[in-house]
Amino acid sequence: MKILIIEDEPELLDSISSFLISEGYLCEQASSFDAAMDKISLYEYDILVVDLNLPDGNGLDIVKTLKESDFKGGIIIISARNALDDRITGLNVGADDYLIKPFHLPELNARIKSLARRILYKGTNIICMKEMKIDTEKRELSISNELVELTKKEFDLLMFLIINKDKALSKESIAEHLWGDYIDSADSYDFVYAHIKNLRRKLAEKGAGDYLQNVYGVGYKFTEK
Repeated sequence: MKILIIEDEPELLDSISSFLISEGYLCEQASSFDAAMDKISLYEYDILVVDLNLPDGNGLDIVKTLKESDFKGGIIIISARNALDDRITGLNVGADDYLIKPFHLPELNARIKSLARRILYKGTNIICMKEMKIDTEKRELSISNELVELTKKEFDLLMFLIINKDKALSKESIAEHLWGDYIDSADSYDFVYAHIKNLRRKLAEKGAGDYLQNVYGVGYKFTEK
């Protein structure tokens, strides 16, 4: 899961990012309104963690902009504003959750997991498709009740493809989603093919159908058809 953290306090920004990375998320940072909007315009995110008080703008305007676009992910506001009106305003403009500072990082993680279940995984930790069963909480894949050993990147790749089921994804979008915006400097995306190849092999060895399809001239997609 890819998260953008928008927070202007450097220590808090680094603290949130380090903790969520240790929990297995891919995190990127923005410390200002302009930096956040630049990243949002260039890259896709599953969840945004948005501070309201930014040095060059208001986090609410970020939420409004996203909700007026085709953003399909989740938004959690983090703010020192504890007034009921502020919380209601934040939720009314489109945020999915509102967490008041100071907060414990495990609580933020719990809110992220809850939001991911609701928005990305249709309200459950368990995804079942034919012979495949995925536990998003435990990050486990089983095929015909037999566990499949996947690396972190292979599991993340599988989830990215499944969340975008039947949608053709370019190698560039897959690389950027799994490795972050620094991947822009990569000379090629051959490593994406290697991960697809390994994942496809592991699924086939356990008897899964050939759900990972090449899309000529584009990239790859996951389909049950």
